[in-house]
Amino acid sequence: MSRTPLKTSIATVCLAGDLREKLAAISAAGFDGIEIFEQDFIAFEHGAREVARMAADQGLEITLFQPFRDFEGLPEPLRARAFDRAERKFDLMERMGCDLVLICSSVHPESLGGIDRMADDFAELGERAAARGLRVGFEALAWGRHVNDHRDAWEVVRRADHPAVGLIVDSFHTLGRGIDPDTIRRIPGDRIFFVQLADAPKIDMDLLYWSRHFRCMPGEGDLDVTGFMRAVAATGYKGPLSLEVFNDQFRGGSPRTIAVDGRRSLLHLMDQVARLEPEIAIAPPPMPPRIHARGVGFVEFAADEREAESLGALLRAMGFRREGRHVSKAVDLWRQGEARVVVNTDRDGFAGASHIAHGLNVCDLGLAVDDAQATVERARALGAATFAQAVGPGELDIPAIRGVGGGVLHFIDRSSGLAKVWETEFRPVEDDAPATPAGLTGVDHVAQTMNYEEMLTWSLFYLSLFEVEKQPMVDVVDPGGLVRSQAIEAEDGALRLTLNGAETHRTFAGRFIADSFGSSVQHVAFASTDLLATAEALAQNGFAPLPMPDNYYEDLAARFALDDAYVARLRAANILYDQDAGGRFLQLYSRPFGDGIFFEIVERQGAYAGYGGPNAPFRVAAQARLMGPPGLPRDARSPMDDQTGTRKGGRP
Repeated sequence: MSRTPLKTSIATVCLAGDLREKLAAISAAGFDGIEIFEQDFIAFEHGAREVARMAADQGLEITLFQPFRDFEGLPEPLRARAFDRAERKFDLMERMGCDLVLICSSVHPESLGGIDRMADDFAELGERAAARGLRVGFEALAWGRHVNDHRDAWEVVRRADHPAVGLIVDSFHTLGRGIDPDTIRRIPGDRIFFVQLADAPKIDMDLLYWSRHFRCMPGEGDLDVTGFMRAVAATGYKGPLSLEVFNDQFRGGSPRTIAVDGRRSLLHLMDQVARLEPEIAIAPPPMPPRIHARGVGFVEFAADEREAESLGALLRAMGFRREGRHVSKAVDLWRQGEARVVVNTDRDGFAGASHIAHGLNVCDLGLAVDDAQATVERARALGAATFAQAVGPGELDIPAIRGVGGGVLHFIDRSSGLAKVWETEFRPVEDDAPATPAGLTGVDHVAQTMNYEEMLTWSLFYLSLFEVEKQPMVDVVDPGGLVRSQAIEAEDGALRLTLNGAETHRTFAGRFIADSFGSSVQHVAFASTDLLATAEALAQNGFAPLPMPDNYYEDLAARFALDDAYVARLRAANILYDQDAGGRFLQLYSRPFGDGIFFEIVERQGAYAGYGGPNAPFRVAAQARLMGPPGLPRDARSPMDDQTGTRKGGRP
């Protein structure tokens, strides 16, 4: 079966800015076409021919003009007036160089309905459109007065029986009403003139309000857009796939960022559909399948010499051993179990620039994957920016891309020499002050902090690149406001990430973003198989945990049926506790350092599925107390040396 190359489009209503800014952003993101939303055109200072010229200059086809409202089923004289309005829009379309208009099902209070009446209206309109070389597409609005189901809209189109009249289907209008998308499979693909796509979080609210404020890109919400598109693809449809997303955040966001997200969502969607529906008529760009990540291979800090010394003392107190020095750079490797922390004080290269921009920060994450090169290839196909810097003596050229907050993601696989990076790039060293190992086995998860409006961007980034799924959003109550947290994890738990979106800089997470000038990784959680034993080893090493109030443990004893002696042990070690139907979860935190970075150590017992969400408000309050009020000078905050108890002048 021959395939037609995927043609991507997006409605101008999806983006912020004026029409000129929108076209530039859409073109830069790599789209093939645009839907001109009527309101955007009316607000523009130039006419239709100038819009056509601007689109052509940007290499964009105008795929659709929309919307034309309240057309079908009207009594006279309203019916005649509707046809007059349509003729005026046809004039406009001719000047604009667009041959297809979207007519959404009527909500007019005087609309009479009736399938045959509406079909007659469309048959006549089809004749008028065809005389001009134009087409009309009928779409069922989910809140339409008489037609609110694509099956009814199709019946109108079928009975109109005119080659210039076709169906337009929209994933939100079908899925938002809970209509089975497989019913689309029975519609001939050549009678579907256009496909619009949008996702949305599942919210029980008025359909119109939900649609106008909460739509998002495919893959960012909870609707089965993949199932919808599989059904459309099965019809043999070969036309454009276009985004129509109404979202309050997007209207205030960067048009270039939103456009890049939109195209990434379409490419990821069609890649998934092509793997599930191999006979589809549309051919998405070839790319490797989603990547299986085997976990976090390393966490790299950019630091100056003083910060590196203090960070090394903290790592040693946590049971890490300094076991390697880079062959050509000022970079140290610390290790415990499979947990590796790299501390980079080199003034040149990316880490040096990252330190200038953010201060002490996690500048790089290394992920273990099945195929490093395939990971970069898929990322590139999805519009991610690749990363490269000069390879020094004794260094390997490790594939990498740009990640959250300007950071870097490096990829290490088992099938090439990249797996030997530690033996190749680092010389063994004898730790001059080895501490007692604390039983840390690896990295459980990495938490990335960002402004709330960035969360959809980065969740889509990870979901489209890796074999991971998102978990339900959790609200974390901070003394300074609300933080939204969403976990993204692989089915086998090898890769776990939490994305934390701050809505205000008054929160602990928001202060971290502001003080670190947009650094992303706020904390790294290491895994232990026996956290109580780990806590004992940490105490021997002089580690100072985040102090938790007695009130927490009194409440803990009331919430869970725990032995008093067990609660006393948790209290003595400042360990937090949670449980669900699958098992238990224990957490222990370092004190915050730098601009609010911290470490966590966790123990998962049984099939516990979460991240200790119920404990987050108490943890955040304890951290905020140590950090002091917003605006406190960095020098006056809890010193990093307090992490090990080696300095007595800091806050208790």
